[in-house]
Amino acid sequence: MDNVITIQKLEKSYGAFKALNAFDLTVPRGSIFGFLGPNGAGKSTTIRILLGLLKRDGGTANVLGMDAWKDSTAINARVGYLPGDVQFQGSLKGAAFLKLCARMRGGNLDAEIDRLTTVFRLDLKKRIRAYSRGMKQKLGIIQALMHRPELLILDEPTTGLDPLMQQALYDELRRVAEDGRTVLFSSHTLSEVDLLCDRVCVIRAGVAVQTGTIVDLRAQAPRRVALAMANGAALPTPNNGTFQRGESHDGRVVGTWVGQTSQLLEWLQAVKPRDVEIGPPTLEELFHQLYETTHNAAASSEKA
Repeated sequence: MDNVITIQKLEKSYGAFKALNAFDLTVPRGSIFGFLGPNGAGKSTTIRILLGLLKRDGGTANVLGMDAWKDSTAINARVGYLPGDVQFQGSLKGAAFLKLCARMRGGNLDAEIDRLTTVFRLDLKKRIRAYSRGMKQKLGIIQALMHRPELLILDEPTTGLDPLMQQALYDELRRVAEDGRTVLFSSHTLSEVDLLCDRVCVIRAGVAVQTGTIVDLRAQAPRRVALAMANGAALPTPNNGTFQRGESHDGRVVGTWVGQTSQLLEWLQAVKPRDVEIGPPTLEELFHQLYETTHNAAASSEKA
């Protein structure tokens, strides 16, 4: 089985609100897969359907070769999950909570708990009510990792973590993938997605608006280009690619280029600027365009 998650034409509505609209997603085994989108895009709904916490209205959702709803008990035994709004029983100590989780998992997980506790520098002797936000996040991460799940589903996992603990988490996620296991995580932090992920799906208004490798997405991302024209010369329109003109002052034009780098260089050769500055492609700008385009399309549809 090459794909750990396979979703086809997934539908879910809350009354008149359509949270997922013919949504498709495949997550390959052994990958670190980023699941991105603005608030309300459908990420949490998708995750809850995958875990059998919500029943879909239409389409299919398979996890580890099983139906997400019908086989949810068997699936959850092989999955580790960290929700975005993790909650705990505050009267328990950290150690007691993890022992309870281990008993529910049906195995002796002491060695892995000890290793992860050391990695994330968490004091398990304190009661959870005395934990800071970051400590609670670390406890949630440990319970998701400690049984070495085949599939790890994390919702905004670095929330509340300091940079040192973020790096520790990144290292653990890479270990998971190196073992042939799989990570699906949602995030608003594009730098960590760029750093970690093999593939990414961008969801907006319940629809997959972009799916591909980080390399593919970066090739589509716009570059910042600043040109200084000689003697106030006019800036010709490129034949290939798209240059979106921005600020202009004293013969200097700043804009963004979308297209192949080779096409940009051909255009610059024809333009013959006095000076040029080319920035790296930015995923932030690409995602902003994807969100904005889909938002405008949805608004136009509602008006129609």
